[in-house]
Amino acid sequence: MKLTPSKINTFNIFKLPAVFFMGVRVKSIDNIACIVTVKHRWLNQNPFKSLFWAVQGMAAELTTGAIVMAKIQESGKKVSMLVTTNNATFTKKATGRITFVCNDGELIDNALKRTIETGEGQTIWMKSVGTNKDGVVVSTFNFEWSIKAKQ
Repeated sequence: MKLTPSKINTFNIFKLPAVFFMGVRVKSIDNIACIVTVKHRWLNQNPFKSLFWAVQGMAAELTTGAIVMAKIQESGKKVSMLVTTNNATFTKKATGRITFVCNDGELIDNALKRTIETGEGQTIWMKSVGTNKDGVVVSTFNFEWSIKAKQ
């Protein structure tokens, strides 16, 4: 079963309700990229009337994690996944609709192949960039994912 935006968004209703109620939505996903949007609104704002950093983090992490999940599912193997480290840079006030994009799908292929072959854990750094409607970067998140084949 291939992961689609509607399947991921439905999963979020039941398994990650905070993501769903904050308005984080997957718009597209393929082997290389995932696009997630979130709109600044009263429920997800900070005291400075912009998108709360943690909501931006939810959207950014989802762009990377959805690709990892899809690749693991595609492999047909049991593989665990976990964020082990992350960092972020905020460059502009996030208002309006913010679009997060991760284009690092190809990075996962080699690490997934290695962990399945060797059983050893692998790590991958993936980047998600958030832009506003004008294409201006508002934040950049980096996530280190650890994957390991289950025995």
